[in-house]
Amino acid sequence: MLTYEPGDSFAHRLDPRAKLAVQIAFAAAGLAHTTPVGLTALGVVAALSLVAAETSPLSALHSLRYAVPFLVVAPVVEAVRLGAPWFDPAAAVDPALASIRILLVFLVAAAYVRTTPVRDSRAAIQRLVPGRLGVVLGMSVALVFRFLPLVRRDLRRVREAQAARLGSERRLDERLSLVAAGGLRRAFGRADSLALALRARCFAWNPTLPTLQFTRRDVPALAVAVGLLVSVAV
Repeated sequence: MLTYEPGDSFAHRLDPRAKLAVQIAFAAAGLAHTTPVGLTALGVVAALSLVAAETSPLSALHSLRYAVPFLVVAPVVEAVRLGAPWFDPAAAVDPALASIRILLVFLVAAAYVRTTPVRDSRAAIQRLVPGRLGVVLGMSVALVFRFLPLVRRDLRRVREAQAARLGSERRLDERLSLVAAGGLRRAFGRADSLALALRARCFAWNPTLPTLQFTRRDVPALAVAVGLLVSVAV
């Protein structure tokens, strides 16, 4: 799973609020521009995002390997017919464009996750959304970014433990139920530990967060975000 990695790329040095602005504007542009020409332009922006983050496209796609098969299969399923002519290529065009649009949004999000610490993401959200709502949203994002890798690791350990006990000899539904039950037990256990840790640390609504400041290097990112929003409006 793609996670934050310390670095000195151009995207690493950007203010997280500027990167969030690019993500939001890119997602809006993806919904507005559904033609091949529009998606080509968005593909250029996504590629520049990966370059700025010094993130390999193959690495980003590998982190999305569980979602990519669904994006590839969806157009094929849409084009299949139960009778002659059995396969209608024209019916696969719109689903294929939608899959490409989703994939591009994923790639831009991957560049953000790769270059933004969880604390910075939380700080950016709490500064953009005032009051306790911003604190709740910031904390929720921080927990998601921290918990997903742990849940995935727990599931892998459960699978490895089942394999060591000849779990591969069981039926598929039994293997799935055992892995799901084990994963849920560990997830709830981690949630209980988190709640205890928050109480022990006197979790407050006004935590000390890193200082954020826009600089001149954020101007290109903000310009891209404004350009994408203008393209949506036009």
